[in-house]
Amino acid sequence: MLYICRSIKIKKLFMATIDLTLQKFKDEIFDYENEKEWKYKGDVPAIIDFWADWCQPCKMVAPIMENLSNKYEGKLKVYKVDTEKERELAGMFGIRSIPSILFIPVEGTPMMQPGALPENIYDEIIQKELFKEGKEEDKKEEK
Repeated sequence: MLYICRSIKIKKLFMATIDLTLQKFKDEIFDYENEKEWKYKGDVPAIIDFWADWCQPCKMVAPIMENLSNKYEGKLKVYKVDTEKERELAGMFGIRSIPSILFIPVEGTPMMQPGALPENIYDEIIQKELFKEGKEEDKKEEK
């Protein structure tokens, strides 16, 4: 009984990235078959990591995405798309190099960032583009 409680506690502490299929993309992100213009379905920003098992830089980015998923649990969803299994989904975004990371704000247009970057750079993009930190200050300074 104690073991079960421990395993539940451990799972709750570590939020894993979410494997994304084409159907799950249509259900949770954007239903391109029924919508003409981009409209994200989620209530918190998201990141989609396009990767492949044979890709060495992707293997370097994987733990970074796990860390970000844990760090921003409840504030950000981190999805992973295996480009070998989900070719149609990767093709929709014109993925030609991996890893490629798609940053999706709750409102507005998604932003693609190709290549493996250090965690602090991904964190900076999340803060500035998805959480819009610093944007309000910029607007006040412009006035």
